[in-house]
This record gives sequence, structure tokens and C-alpha cells, in this order.
Amino acid sequence: MQDLRQRIGIDLREHVKIEDGIQLAIEHDIRFLDLKIDVPPNAAHAMSPERMDMIRSACAEHGIRTGVHTMSAVNTAEFAAHVSDGVDRYLISYMDACKRLGGEWIVVHAGYHFGSDRKARMEASLSRLGRICEYAEKIDLPVLLENMNREPDDAEVHYLAYDIEETLFYFDRLDSEQLRWAFTANHAHLVPEGIGGFIEAMGMDRCDEIRLADCFACGKEEHLRPGEGNLDFIDLFKRVEALGYKGRYINAFGTMDDMIRGREYLAELYSDSNL
Repeated sequence: MQDLRQRIGIDLREHVKIEDGIQLAIEHDIRFLDLKIDVPPNAAHAMSPERMDMIRSACAEHGIRTGVHTMSAVNTAEFAAHVSDGVDRYLISYMDACKRLGGEWIVVHAGYHFGSDRKARMEASLSRLGRICEYAEKIDLPVLLENMNREPDDAEVHYLAYDIEETLFYFDRLDSEQLRWAFTANHAHLVPEGIGGFIEAMGMDRCDEIRLADCFACGKEEHLRPGEGNLDFIDLFKRVEALGYKGRYINAFGTMDDMIRGREYLAELYSDSNL
């Protein structure tokens, strides 16, 4: 129980000041934080070097490990002139900011398409992620590609890498030791192959992070608190731990208080199951 509890971190909400998140982590013995650095009060472009150094030092002093989670609204599958260049600059600059903050990983996405342009978007994001991985090798920063959520069939916009086929499209074609997997279990729960299908197809050797929230199987994206949906967390833990997974879990639901309480709930659930 204690081991699992200490492996569960939280997704620091974008409007929570990083320093406040660090203080909460210290108070609750949280070892892992996913940081958002897109908007105030944590916008990367507005952070002074001194503030970045203070964040890095505080985390190092208290044994808190961090990574940066990029914004899924920035389309990694963009191919329009000028905008495409901006996406490259966004990702590279955030990788640099992550290193400056003392971050040990960066979570990225495959982007999104609009239906008829799916193939072209996939090729664009494959090429971009390849360039990102090349840079990651130079600065020694793991790049975690997140499997995304399924959108309704009649939605105008669809995330890429939402099912096994699309996720493997990238992992089968990108040859980089820095390319890793951020397994969002609740996203996998939204597709017919489910969590078990993802784990069987992907294995856990490339997985560095498992992201947690509740939802209903084959339903919609909700990010509920554990116990509010029908995701079987015991089965999830049993499957991945049996495969030797020793990485971190990241709670990504509700408020900061919800995620802190959810951490205790999941640790108790794990303990009571006698895994």
C-alpha cells in the first residue's frame, strides 16, 4: 500500500501556481507532479529564470519529481504554413523549459484531425514527433506520447492515437529510445478494446506513466473521481503490476483536493484487494 501510494502523483491544474502545488506535495508526501506551463500564473514565456531555478531547487530539496504536460489544443498534426512552424517552436521551447524546471519527462499528443484529412494529419504528426524525438535525444528528455480519448462519431474534431491501431501507428514507426508512453487508462476505457486490450497490444516496457480517472466504458470523456464510473482500478493495477510496472501513476480528475483524496482511496483499494 505504501509503495503504491508514493507512486501516485497528481496533475497540477493549470491555474494552480506551481509553488502552491509544490507546497501541497510537501504536505501530503506527493512525489510526482505533472506541470502545465501554458497560461498564467505558470505561463512559460513569462517565467523568469530565477523563478524557474527556485521551482527546480524546491522540488530537488523535497524529492518531488516533475514533468511538463503540453496542451492538447496545440495540434501536433498541423500542416498549415506558418502555423506548422509555430507548433514546432512550441514543443521545442517547452522541452527546453521542462529541462530548466528540472523536469524529467514531457507529455505530448499526436494531434487531431477533421475526418477527411485524417491520413494527411497522421503523416504530419508522425513527421513532427520524429523531429521532436531527435531533439529529445540531444537534450536527454523522455517524450511520453499519450493515448487520447475517443470523440463521438459525428464530432467535427477527432483526436489521433485514441485506439490501439492509431497509437501503434506512431510507436511502430518512430525509432527513438526517448519515445515513451503515457497510458491514460480512462481513455482506453472509452473504446471497445478497453484497458486490457491496450495493455496486451502495447505491453508495459515503453510505459513510464499511467494516468488515472474514472469514467464509463465506451462512454464519453468525463474524468470522474474514482468510484463514480465503472473503471475497474483493481483489475488495472493487477494487470500492470503483474507485468512488472514500477512507474508512476498520475491522478487527473476534479480539484486538487479530489486528487489528494483519490490518492488515499486508490491506495486503500489496492491494499484491500490483497494484490
